[in-house]
Amino acid sequence: MGKFVVMLLLGTALAAGVGIWYTNHSAYWAPMENVTLQATPVGGAAPEPFGVSDVTAIRSASSPLGFRACFTTTSSPAFMSERFEVLEDAAPTVPPSWFDCFDAPAIGEALASGGALAFLGQENIAYGVNRVIAVLPDGRGFAWHELNNCGKKAYDGSPVGDACPDRATFKGDF
Repeated sequence: MGKFVVMLLLGTALAAGVGIWYTNHSAYWAPMENVTLQATPVGGAAPEPFGVSDVTAIRSASSPLGFRACFTTTSSPAFMSERFEVLEDAAPTVPPSWFDCFDAPAIGEALASGGALAFLGQENIAYGVNRVIAVLPDGRGFAWHELNNCGKKAYDGSPVGDACPDRATFKGDF
């Protein structure tokens, strides 16, 4: 009887592990078609296109933070830094392992070393979530979503204050 209980527990643990792995890496992620990437000009004007091609993007149905994209651009980081709002503390998040064009640790290292620059793609693309664009000198680019100050406050339960949009009437693009 003891062996049966142990086998049942091990089988249940294995099935739960496979189920958790599947939901994290495959179940909620889907490719996106016709993705438009834009960047916010210095001074905060409306986001505008900056010339991208070969866009490969995925999104998660379970969270507005679940967006990653890879692309190429002819715009250099130097040109973009003169035209678009630069972000100093951007940090890419890890995508599912099968989305291999997006290497979050390598992108993070390039941002930390100054080999890549990050730009505000679009503020509040979803409530409390900004789209971030990072560009390398060789023309490769990456995009992801991260929480902005309003999102950090809203999701930790702090009062968001007057600087944040009204959540009840907010209409995002994502």
